[in-house]
Amino acid sequence: MAKSKHNIRVVELFAGVGGFRIGLEGASNAYETVWNNQWEPSTKHQDASLVYRARFGSKGHCNEDINTIATEDIPNHDLLVGGFPCQDYSVASTLSRSGGIEGKKGVLWWQIYRILNEKGENRPDYVFFENVDRLLGSPAKQRGRDFAIILASLADLGYTVEWRVINAADYGMPQRRRRTYIVGYRKNSTIYRKVDELQNWVQFDGVMAKAFPFEAKKGTVSEFDIEGTIKDVSDNFNKSKTGAAASPFGDAGIMRDRHVYTVDTDAIYDGTCMTLGGNLVDENLVPEEFFITDEELKRWEYEKGAKKIERTSKEGFKYTFSEGGMAFPDYLDRPSRTIITGEGGPSASRFKHVVLTPSGRYRRLIPIELERLNMFPDNHTFHPEVSDGRRAFLMGNALVCGVVQAVGKSLYRFMYDEEPVSTRPIDMKREAEPKLQLDLFGEDTATLVVNKPKKSYSLDYTKHLLVGFVKEDNQEYFLDGGQTKLYYTGKTKSFPSTVALNKLYYFMPYIKGKGVRDLYLIKIARIGNKAEIHPEGGDKYPRLVFELEYLESLPQYVHIDLNIFRTYRDTLLGRVMGDFV
Repeated sequence: MAKSKHNIRVVELFAGVGGFRIGLEGASNAYETVWNNQWEPSTKHQDASLVYRARFGSKGHCNEDINTIATEDIPNHDLLVGGFPCQDYSVASTLSRSGGIEGKKGVLWWQIYRILNEKGENRPDYVFFENVDRLLGSPAKQRGRDFAIILASLADLGYTVEWRVINAADYGMPQRRRRTYIVGYRKNSTIYRKVDELQNWVQFDGVMAKAFPFEAKKGTVSEFDIEGTIKDVSDNFNKSKTGAAASPFGDAGIMRDRHVYTVDTDAIYDGTCMTLGGNLVDENLVPEEFFITDEELKRWEYEKGAKKIERTSKEGFKYTFSEGGMAFPDYLDRPSRTIITGEGGPSASRFKHVVLTPSGRYRRLIPIELERLNMFPDNHTFHPEVSDGRRAFLMGNALVCGVVQAVGKSLYRFMYDEEPVSTRPIDMKREAEPKLQLDLFGEDTATLVVNKPKKSYSLDYTKHLLVGFVKEDNQEYFLDGGQTKLYYTGKTKSFPSTVALNKLYYFMPYIKGKGVRDLYLIKIARIGNKAEIHPEGGDKYPRLVFELEYLESLPQYVHIDLNIFRTYRDTLLGRVMGDFV
């Protein structure tokens, strides 16, 4: 990576799989994440932490409860970032159920406050946070109180704070995902000194306005002060004896010395727009389990359709629950709908995405496509210990990296009055036939599959089978009756990145002119090179290596269509050997 003449030290809290880091590094080489924390409570398997370390390394990574981390153990830094978790506000729940920052996870806001407070004079000049859009209106019985607490807390620590509710799709990004983005500038910092007239800063001149231009909605401007102690704000802000008043916070705004200027917005954007269809892979590369069978299709049509259902409340009152229909299949020429944490798994759901392929088949989205809709690199969430369902969950919890990149660029410009440069910009155009990128795999993930052989076995027809083409100069090796074999793929960048390597269990070599016959167990899949067995050739180009153990053979060769680059097929064992059971 090219060295920047500036250095912005970043601490990333509630890091997830690193969306803030990807966005900031895509904005400028100046951003350097010096410490990060990711801890998922109430679970032994820390999927997000596994992914984060696999992609970025273990240096500076902390997989411990932030409540237990002493502030002095967190390095001093210039920018504190994080999407503090308030899952009460997800789009799948109703506003009346929103618990705000009083919720179980919402109290983690106070860990942000604790760190900033205890850092004292060493607290960072800048903060950058993300939350759901409903933060501005929660809780339901005292709308806006939670956001007022956050603003008042930061004001008391010496920060001027601005915010914007941004729908990523309004600015050309491939997903309709509305989130609240909050940036703060400590008193006497470079950007703090540039904030002048509040209205002009919010609407035209400020960090967020430059990153995401908008037109102010007429009649929505509001100005007020947040008064009292934090306890007073919690008890009394926007409290009404006649019922819940509307939140006073608009889509955009700024607070300085507890004085608030706020307004609602209409996005201004005339650039190119990314779509769901533009982020899909070729259907030949999609694993079979993501396709919806004719038998399953009726259930999906029901879940997606309009319906009225008679229900009974806990108190015994009968009522009619109704919901409108949803697009089925999803539109390919538009940005996708919001990805939710329940996107994974084969069961029919109203909220999951379903697309219609050119061949006329319906299918769900694969993990790479979900990553693309959040503007992550392909296979960012791949890890041998993380299932496809959990990868979908991680993307449902993630942010759109392109938003962070745009804000990161704007912050840099205001700090240094020059254009940022990055050697790691976010890809804006994705390939329909993506190839495996070896830089995904560090030392921790060099071994991708481990399946232990057994003295006796029974075939599992539900497990994944990789069929691989054998070149002519290697056919005798696979036909000599040996018990163990090594199969080297072509150069790694010629291997499809859609194959879930951690699901592979069986392998069958494809012999040209014959087809497949012999079945092997994949004992280990790893990164290697041909110099391991032919050192004299000097071929050290990295490849996938499959260490194989022979199991049995079909009575005769069977022709298989190698649908992936005419070299591979990723399928289930039952689809090849089922007829011979």
